[in-house]
Amino acid sequence: MQVAAIQLDIEPEAVETNLDRAHEAIIDAATAGADLAVLPEQFCVGFFAFDAYPTHAVGLDDGLFDRLAELAADNGIALVAGSVVESLADSAAAGYDVPATEGYANTSVFFDRDGTRRSIYRKHHLFGYESAESELLVPGDSLSVVEFEGLTIGTTTCYDLRFPSLYRRLLDRGVDCLVVPSAWPYPRIEHWETLGRARAIENLSYVIAVNGSGSFSAADATLCGRSTVYDPWGTARAAAGDEPTTLTATVEPAVVDRVRSSFPALADRR
Repeated sequence: MQVAAIQLDIEPEAVETNLDRAHEAIIDAATAGADLAVLPEQFCVGFFAFDAYPTHAVGLDDGLFDRLAELAADNGIALVAGSVVESLADSAAAGYDVPATEGYANTSVFFDRDGTRRSIYRKHHLFGYESAESELLVPGDSLSVVEFEGLTIGTTTCYDLRFPSLYRRLLDRGVDCLVVPSAWPYPRIEHWETLGRARAIENLSYVIAVNGSGSFSAADATLCGRSTVYDPWGTARAAAGDEPTTLTATVEPAVVDRVRSSFPALADRR
């Protein structure tokens, strides 16, 4: 399976501009033969544009999700729609199961090649260190697991990387490929690289860590990019710098099987 990690240049609050960039990158990825595209965390409004979250929050039946579903279907490519600010009240009114009936969530959606919505993931661990995320948003309470192209794919988001117990829960659900839409800033580059590699090594799974690019002057923050695809040994099979780009890599179920058979550490869990 060919994966496209779209390291998008995200402009704060420039939703239409960011969507247009995502649209173009997804079409290019599909044209190049990618089976799955992954967008960064808060790719529409920008993670650090906290004041704009209420203005740009959408329910799961909003036209934004229809647009993303059509984009996947029109191009025959599966899509992890990074994350957006979800209005839980609007989603609840539309009949969706939500962790709260008011407030907002940091929400990613997995669309299949035909535009079918396969899973919804709301970020579990909300960042509290010099960030308004934990004040503004409601944490998720369910897992996202999807069977696709012979792999069992689990979705997590950014700060989740620091909490390995979440990944063990996904492992127990059979996950062998992890996608991590993120908005990871400077200066914590070493954390970003080490944690992504660690989650791959300890779970003997692929990790597709997709970060954004761009600066947020209001928050004095700049995303560090460096999207990376790790194989189950923790080896980087493709890695980006800090500029906007689309990173492509091959992920194969047979590789997971081979690594887990040759180094059966997971069987020694107690």
